[in-house]
Amino acid sequence: MPAVRVRVMEQAVRDGTIALDPARVVGWQSEYRKAEDELDDPRALALSDWAALAALASAPAEASFQQFAGWGDVVLFGACTAARIGEVSGVRVRDIDPVNWIWTVRRQTTPAPGGLIDKSTKGKAARRVPLIEEVRPVVAQRLLTAGPDPDARLFTRPRGGRIATAVLRDATHWDDVVTKLGYAHLRRHGLRHTDLTWMADGGVPLHVLRIIAGHGSLPITQPYLRPDLHALTRAGQSLSARLSGAPAASEEALTPTLLALQESYNQK
Repeated sequence: MPAVRVRVMEQAVRDGTIALDPARVVGWQSEYRKAEDELDDPRALALSDWAALAALASAPAEASFQQFAGWGDVVLFGACTAARIGEVSGVRVRDIDPVNWIWTVRRQTTPAPGGLIDKSTKGKAARRVPLIEEVRPVVAQRLLTAGPDPDARLFTRPRGGRIATAVLRDATHWDDVVTKLGYAHLRRHGLRHTDLTWMADGGVPLHVLRIIAGHGSLPITQPYLRPDLHALTRAGQSLSARLSGAPAASEEALTPTLLALQESYNQK
């Protein structure tokens, strides 16, 4: 029956009887991509602290066949660099600067009709990402394991080969693992929200955060800077300090006014 309705409505549009099909949903593809890639509130997907990330990184490796430690390295590296899993899979030895600890993101691994392939990043341009101290031991060990070949991959499957998000999911029993840890909502792509949120809370400027994330525009990065109540309070205090020449109400002078305001609200 739905198929018949579709054909009838499409014919009505062609005949000019109606301007458009009122039941046709438009724009859902872009909205779906937005929800899949950069959520309206990406901060909600960020892990709370380093201990939570360390626990998350070790759990998939322990759940995998023969407890392959490389899966944990992928999780840790992805969360510490705000990278997509495809970009983690695309890392080569020559992309890492172990002197300044910078990773130049040049490619990503994506599914294709013939299998997994490497192509340019989502933004079609290379970008540089800092490698924080906490992830450097993992990177150093990976560089030693990869050897001198500049085109060797840093992260591979247990028997070699490219990594994809579906491969990581299936090999580590991801959905079961994250559910047990209390992160049933967390997907592999969500790992990057942790680093971006932590950097935003650490005071990284918006324009720098956008470059690290590989976002095409500032509005996509903006949600990571959503401040909490304490941040808003500190912002007000900073402005008050800036305006030191202006008269400011003391806590003692303000308290009666606040009490009266609260009482008026209670009476409503």
